Amino acid sequence: MAQRLVPKVSLCALALAVICIAQAKELTQTHMSLYLQDIAAGPNATLTTVAGIAGKLWTFTQFGTVFVTDDPITETPDPNSALIGRLQGIYVTSELNGRNTHVSVSIVFVNKKYNGSTLELQGNSRQFEEVREVSVVSGTGKFRFARGYATFETYFLDQPKAYSVLRCNVTVHHN
Repeated sequence: MAQRLVPKVSLCALALAVICIAQAKELTQTHMSLYLQDIAAGPNATLTTVAGIAGKLWTFTQFGTVFVTDDPITETPDPNSALIGRLQGIYVTSELNGRNTHVSVSIVFVNKKYNGSTLELQGNSRQFEEVREVSVVSGTGKFRFARGYATFETYFLDQPKAYSVLRCNVTVHHN
């Protein structure tokens, strides 16, 4: 009985490999640069702390601090430029020394070209690096089955106003 099973399993594995190769040839690569308008204080804050360790300050460098974000994403660094979508999700300061943050966010598109589609980003972000990279692990709509990476870099920072603009460069392969 085991001898009859081996050819069937091999045939199934071969068929699956052929399907995967055929689908891989059909993938589209998309590259885009997006600008996140991040406001960390005041009545119009788009980023806020929601949890942390009792008795500790809830800051970006304090292990265990959890942040929620809903940043507008614009076409250019100018906050008045066309709205592309929103970056929604959570950040958790996940290294004991406060240098790394775990990112789990969605880019939710609202513009005409990708309206209703999303990209799901996840990974370890080294907060104090000039360029931080995370994985694109999935997507919906036009980005179904997306895989790739995204980099974040601080484009503009106004610490007294708790306002920053982050450039997000995304490269994805998708159907």
